[in-house]
Amino acid sequence: MSASLATVSYIGATILFILSLGGLSNQQTALRGNLYGMIGMTIAVLATVFGPQVSASGIPWIIGAMLVGASIGLYAARTVQMTQMPELVALMHSMVGLAAMLVGFATYIDPAASSGFTGAAKSIHEMEIYIGILIGAVTFSGSIIAFGKLSGRIGGNPMLLPGRHWMNLVGLLVVIYFGREFLHAESLSAGMTPLIVMTVIALLFGIHMVMAIGGADMPVVVSMLNSYSGWAAAATGFMLSNDLLIVIGALVGSSGAILSYIMCTAMARSFISVIAGGFGTTSATPKPAGGAAQPAGEVTPVSAIETAELLREAKSVVIVPGYGMAVAQAQHTVFEITKFLREKGVNVRFGIHPVAGRMPGHMNVLLAEAKVPYDIVFEMDELNDDFPKTDVVMVIGANDIVNPGAQDDPSSPIAGMPVLEVWKAKTSIVMKRSMASGYAGVDNPLFYKENNRMLFGDAKKMLDEVLTALKV
Repeated sequence: MSASLATVSYIGATILFILSLGGLSNQQTALRGNLYGMIGMTIAVLATVFGPQVSASGIPWIIGAMLVGASIGLYAARTVQMTQMPELVALMHSMVGLAAMLVGFATYIDPAASSGFTGAAKSIHEMEIYIGILIGAVTFSGSIIAFGKLSGRIGGNPMLLPGRHWMNLVGLLVVIYFGREFLHAESLSAGMTPLIVMTVIALLFGIHMVMAIGGADMPVVVSMLNSYSGWAAAATGFMLSNDLLIVIGALVGSSGAILSYIMCTAMARSFISVIAGGFGTTSATPKPAGGAAQPAGEVTPVSAIETAELLREAKSVVIVPGYGMAVAQAQHTVFEITKFLREKGVNVRFGIHPVAGRMPGHMNVLLAEAKVPYDIVFEMDELNDDFPKTDVVMVIGANDIVNPGAQDDPSSPIAGMPVLEVWKAKTSIVMKRSMASGYAGVDNPLFYKENNRMLFGDAKKMLDEVLTALKV
């Protein structure tokens, strides 16, 4: 393939990737967006493998590596459950970071990769290598820790070391100092030492950064690491002088940063406060003396048959899904209940909070998998004003996103966080296995309200019973 044809292919792939991002912004066009992305990636890979920069002798090695990677990806796609998608995404981000690190070291070691650079151009090229490895190392180690937290292998409690901010500052100064040493190194061996020291510090920083972030902020962490992986890919593009990698990395990095901002806004958090960590423990935070009173009263349990009766008599129903629905794999039963109620003339809608689940869009994907119509799935802002006119709200495995303490309790760790105001409905039904607090470790006063009912048990099992009772 000629250089001009490869360039044209890269331009076409870039356009398809932009169209893919546009399509993914809306549920109705998401399938088309995915298709654009797959076609664009196919064109990009073919243009790279058969382009002028790859020798004929290297093609068999590349094809062999692609077959191995494709086999692993196909296996993962077929076996990974939807509840495991957040940790799989985090693991994929770690691979991007690792690739950026390896490419950076290989580019620095390979004499041919730097032979055409002299003077200022050489310094700029080496800076690209240094920054690329730095971003890749942070992304790699941070994503591994995120994978551990999301999969339950590492606890959700934030690890807050004494003087952690000073430690980060000292690490940054050391990285800057060794960056200067790296740029002034007169030989390969002299430059390798500061490069390795920086890599170790970056790996430790990635671990420390994500370990300090509490469980409730994990959706933001996934989005943030997505952004980091994009910038790592862009840095790799600079190292390899590959325009497509630079453009695509910038697209992923910027879109991930925008999504992180949206997620932080949805949680009434600043991005800096997320990085600083500490939000989301596994036990409720004690209230200070003179603070808001603890939730008081008794919960009112309800049976599946009683739940079915409430749904049968309702004219307007809103379903709020959470991670508990994903764990129980109850989305298909939810769809069957929705279908039954809609056939009876009930207005059924779904309310999605931006941080429901463990990653952005988690609930939307689950509902789409269960064939829930897109036009009855609404964002939080679109539904909050309608709750006073709603007969029944069913909260399935959600907790923090429906906590009235976010509005009523200034001392709550989630104070100010926008939530779905389900308590304003005529009746709310919360489905949970137990009275345990949510991922943020905060007690929920919703459970004790007079118009709230608690349906305890596995979501799939209880919803099956509700569906059976509805059809009687």
